[in-house]
This record gives sequence, C-alpha cells and structure tokens, in this order.
Amino acid sequence: MNLFKSIANIFKRKASAAYDGAGHGKRLGNWYPSSSSINTILDSNLSILRTRSHDIVRKNPYAANAIDSIVSNCIGTGIKPQSKASDANFRRKIQELWLNWTDEADSAGVCDFYGLQSLVLKSVVECGECFVRMKIDRSNATVPLKLQVLESEHLDSSKDGALQNGNVIRSGIEFDKSGKRVAYYLYREHPGEKSPLYGLNIDSVRIPAQEILHIFKPLRPGQIRGEPWLSNILLKLHELDQYEDAELVRKKTAAMFAGFVTRLDPDSEMFGESEANNKGAAFAGLEPGTMQFLDPGEDVKFSSPADVGNTYETFIKQQLRAVSVGLGITYEQLTGDLSDVNYSSIRAGLVEFRRKCTALQHNLIVFQLCRPIWNRWIELAILSDAVEIPSDPTFSSVKWIPQGFAWVDPLKEQNAQMHAVRCGFKSRAEVVSKLGYDIEEIDAEIAADNRRAKEMGLIFDSQNIGEVKNDTENDE
Repeated sequence: MNLFKSIANIFKRKASAAYDGAGHGKRLGNWYPSSSSINTILDSNLSILRTRSHDIVRKNPYAANAIDSIVSNCIGTGIKPQSKASDANFRRKIQELWLNWTDEADSAGVCDFYGLQSLVLKSVVECGECFVRMKIDRSNATVPLKLQVLESEHLDSSKDGALQNGNVIRSGIEFDKSGKRVAYYLYREHPGEKSPLYGLNIDSVRIPAQEILHIFKPLRPGQIRGEPWLSNILLKLHELDQYEDAELVRKKTAAMFAGFVTRLDPDSEMFGESEANNKGAAFAGLEPGTMQFLDPGEDVKFSSPADVGNTYETFIKQQLRAVSVGLGITYEQLTGDLSDVNYSSIRAGLVEFRRKCTALQHNLIVFQLCRPIWNRWIELAILSDAVEIPSDPTFSSVKWIPQGFAWVDPLKEQNAQMHAVRCGFKSRAEVVSKLGYDIEEIDAEIAADNRRAKEMGLIFDSQNIGEVKNDTENDE
C-alpha cells in the first residue's frame, strides 16, 4: 500500500500559482522585491542614484545627448505665455512688460526666463527634481521678482521627525497635519561646493513653501521626491561603456602585434636582437615591401586575434535601443543613426515621442513651474505699480504656448492643417499655437504687411484673392 502511495506522489502535479509572476519556482527563487513605499526606497537610494546619474551624463555621450534631445524638444526656445485677459490694451501692456522681465528673471544673471526652463528640465531629468526659489528683488527695472534655480542636493534630506506644532519633516520637507507642504530646509550653498564663506559644514535654512517650487515627475501616488530618469538604465550604460572600452583596448592591443618569432635555438640572436634590446624596443619590425630572410632554425608566426565579427554592431544597437526605451526617446534621437528609417517609420516614432513631450510640457513645466511664476509675477507687477490694477476679473488668465515641432515633410503637415481649418475641425488660433506663435501677433503682422504692400502696389499670393478681384472690378 505504501508503495502505491509513493508512486502516486511522484506523478502528483503540484498546484501552480494563479500568476506566473507570483510563483516561487526556481526561476523566481531569488526574486525578493521590496514592498517599501516609494519614499522609503528613494530615501535610502536617491543620493547614490543622483551621483551616478551626474557621473554617467558627464562621461557617456549617449546619456548627454538623450537629455539634450528631451530638453530641446520639450522646451526649445521656450514655453511662452499668451495673456487671455479680455481687455486688449491690458493684454498688450502685460505682454510687453513680461518680455522685458524675461531678461531679468535669473538671479545669477546667466539665463533669461526661457533659458531657466531648459536648465530646470535638464536638472529634473538628470537629478530627478529641481528647486526654484522666487525672491523679491527691487533692483529689477520692471517687476521685482528673481528666480534662483537650485539642484536637488540643496535639500537637507537629513531633516526628519515630528515637530511640537504637529507638523512632520520628511526628507527635508515640512508637512502640516493635512499633508500640505509648508516649508523646505535648504542649504545656502551646494554641499559639494568648496566655499570659503560657509566651509564644509553648512547649516540648512527653513524656507516657506510659498517661495519654493519643487519640480519633479511623480511616478507613484504620495511620492514626495523625484527619481532620476536614468535610474533604470544606469547599470546598462555603465557596463556598455566598459564593454566598448574593453573592445577598443583589445583592438588596439591586437593591432600592435604583427607576429611572433619561435626560437628553436634559445642561445641564438635574430634580427639584430641584441642591438634592439639595448634600446628597450621590440627586436623585430615590419615595413611595407619588406622581404625577411630567416636563418635555419627560425620560424615566424603571425598574430591572428579573435574578432567579434558581425555581432558587434548588432549587439551595440540592441543595447542602445534598450537605453532609448528606458529614456522614452527614439533610437535615432539617441544615436543620430538614420540609416534604417524611412518617412513613415520616423514619423510614427516622432508622433509618439512628441505626445510624451506634450504631456511633460503641460503636466510638468507649465503646471509646476510656469503657472505659479506667472501668478506671482502678476501679483508683484500690480503691487509695484508696473501696471494699473485691472477691473477685468480675467486679468491673470494665460495660455502657455510651447515651441512648434518641425516635421519631416512640412508641406504635407501644412496641407493637413489647412484642410482641418477649412472643414471646421480646428481654428486658426489653434494651428498658430501649435506652431509656437501668438495668433494676435501673427494677425497684426499680416495686416501690417498687407497695408504696406497695398500702399506700394504689390500683390502676393498670400493676399486675399477675393479682395484683389473686387478692387479690379471697381476700377473697371
């Protein structure tokens, strides 16, 4: 009876897990992921991730080019405001005032406001987050607002614990009982800066949250710090660097050896060996057209190092494709290699990439950076008497217009936009906004061009054909 039970147990099938990913077999035996919250994970890993991200961007050209591609496509020449106030005179004044202020925006005086946008996004991609402090500075000739961009390292993440008033500090950010951010603890200078003023031990300062903009891309609900965007490809980029360096050294080393001489008589001297050895150089060399005679007992074997053959390029391409996927860009943008693309494939890739850029523009740059800066700027512009207090309740309404994307075949795209406007699917204002321009400025320029052309008796295809035809009939 026991024998039959043993045989039955051998053939008895074990109950499988409902999901393969939830199994505990040999394939998953060493997979023990952390169940900690995103904030706990980042608190213990953010510093090393950020440091390695800085290092890989400095040293790896693919990483540096990928960040430049994201920044140039999302920001370009800048995401610019278009006032939507109903008072046309107020709109004109506020746009002129804003244009003059953009050159004064940077507290360091290095960039204009749109240059700061690029700097902020680059820091967000590389470090995971960026801080912008809005400071009142009456030295400005227009509006007394300055912007100070601070890297992630400025936040004193060692600050943790509960306060007597019921607030809680987590990773250098103070929250009230409702979970609202009320303050940030920031170093006066970068902790890695060798400052003669503050020395190496820098104390952090409590800054009210109203003065600080914390820019980062949240990946999970409740996340309070940003994760570097290169986190999931840091190891791959680092090992790919090592592999390419090793391959380059192997090629270089193999190229240095032309051949090896087998000495059948250890006491014999060959090819002027003694003279060459005294000079500390190789005792034999090859030159083009050389005919070398060997004495009896001498043999030469040429070096034939192993080669990777045709697999090197394929392997590198596959690894770089994985890197581009991790960063959310196309392989062609990462490498600049356009050898395997056609119009349809590159357009399909660009459409998907630009959809991601549009989401970043509106959800990250506009909402977290541009919108609060505009609101503070309008407030200070009124308080400083730079503009009169408007009676229009919509005076602060604004639309942010990113730089337009250039397409592979602009004629096809413009024809498509023209048909959409004619069919009523889209307005001219929307088409102009997609191109990165202000419809009011465009219309004013067109009207001025038409007036000047009419005064000078010039007729262009861009003018209204019906208007030209009516003028001709009236003359007859």
